[in-house]
Amino acid sequence: MRRQDFGELNAFMVVAEERSFTRAAAKLGTSQSTLSQTIRRLETRLGLRLLTRSTRSVAPTEAGERLLETLRPAFDDIDDRLAALTEFREKPAGTVRINATDQVAESLLWPALKRLLADYPDIQIELTAESGLTDIVAGRYDAGVRLGELVDKDMIAVRIGPEMRMVAVASPAYFARNPTPLTPHDLAKHECINLRLPSLGGLYAWEFEKDGHELRVRVEGSLAFNSGRLIIAAALDGFGIGYVTSDYADKPVKDGRLMSVLEDWSPPFAGYHLYYPSRRQLTPAFALVVDALRYRRV
Repeated sequence: MRRQDFGELNAFMVVAEERSFTRAAAKLGTSQSTLSQTIRRLETRLGLRLLTRSTRSVAPTEAGERLLETLRPAFDDIDDRLAALTEFREKPAGTVRINATDQVAESLLWPALKRLLADYPDIQIELTAESGLTDIVAGRYDAGVRLGELVDKDMIAVRIGPEMRMVAVASPAYFARNPTPLTPHDLAKHECINLRLPSLGGLYAWEFEKDGHELRVRVEGSLAFNSGRLIIAAALDGFGIGYVTSDYADKPVKDGRLMSVLEDWSPPFAGYHLYYPSRRQLTPAFALVVDALRYRRV
């Protein structure tokens, strides 16, 4: 294979993943016309159409998808091996890409990472905040963050936070107008703030457990969000009962702006974990990031 072939294959992979010549050109630091010529040259040499183009989008053909499946692990392996060479540097260096929610990035990741970066300025961190469950392999992230029970079995999981609970909360003003629910069944009489999870394809059914008895409740209300922060904001404004993980609710409950109910129906569970593929080669930079984020009981 000629050396220039690697550049053409990498260009194809970026266009196929970005599904846009504009975004791919910006990512590669080249012009759209140059990138388009590169892809045409690759298709001509292979005698295959790799991409279908329209005025609004770009998508891989069947042949393109098959080539993409071959290239991803190959290029990832090259990236890992190149990154591993940083162990020969005096100080670890390289980019570490992590996918997490805004809440986790701000409350758990950034406080630990800013201390690390002060000592290792050659390490670069890229944090991407998303509310859904992202495929970190397809997204080419080094690691992601999920609740422990949601981490796939083929991933390595490192605990980065304490145990958590789901918490049903509403404002004192709301409970001044409505009776306090004593069991999850009482929620049917209340205005509830729903959570929509793209990964579930619909609204989250509130999960409760007491004395080994598990219960899932479909609640109703005039509001639905895909963000725990927005649920808390609506609850603070008196629009109903929200159901969120304790990291969102602890502070407003502690300072009295929200009231927590049904606590005996919300047992603790494994908190947030950093996870990454078991086959991933740990570079010195990534190993330092993992160790910096590892949860340590005070």
